[in-house]
Amino acid sequence: MSDIEIKDDLSNYDATRYDGPSVTVDIVIFTILDEDLKVLLIKRKSPPFKDFWAIPGGFVKIQESLEEAAKRELKEETNVSDIYLEQLYTFGATDRDPRMRVITVAYFALVSADKLSIQASSDASDVKWFSTEELPPLAFDHQKIIDYAITRLKYKLEYTTAGFQLLPEEFTLSDLQKVYEIILNKKLDKRNFRKKSYPLIYWRQQQKK
Repeated sequence: MSDIEIKDDLSNYDATRYDGPSVTVDIVIFTILDEDLKVLLIKRKSPPFKDFWAIPGGFVKIQESLEEAAKRELKEETNVSDIYLEQLYTFGATDRDPRMRVITVAYFALVSADKLSIQASSDASDVKWFSTEELPPLAFDHQKIIDYAITRLKYKLEYTTAGFQLLPEEFTLSDLQKVYEIILNKKLDKRNFRKKSYPLIYWRQQQKK
């Protein structure tokens, strides 16, 4: 909320003058499992797209912030909590939801598989990790959202410690290189990779102090 005191008289303001689209949040969660980049999907219990797989998400309540809604939906559908979420992008195609005009704010997270215990909760009939190379038909525009998240992830590897989040607390440089190779889908020169990685490793060590 703004710290600026608003003194305008809004008693005659008519909010119904403008159409009000609904707002949802969707969460893309990546992990490395069995030497493969995987994304967490839930199976929808209700129409539209009943029994289709989808990324976790749902409608934002009127008194919630976007991040609060994302964390609540994630907990309700997958039993996952206490992970760092980063806002990814806003998707607002007019036909993305057959029910009404819905704008979604997508988030994404990177987690080590050993740190999560997933389980279908009240709003989902199943929850499962899927290879990003072998995704089933998805609800809404969730394929587009996942594709965008993968592109962002590859870009973040170039200048952040994003890859570290997919590894356990203790890991080797070979482990880190393997994560990069899986995500980028190519072999990397060992010497060049280590040369580029050392500044990021040093920064991470300083952050942990």
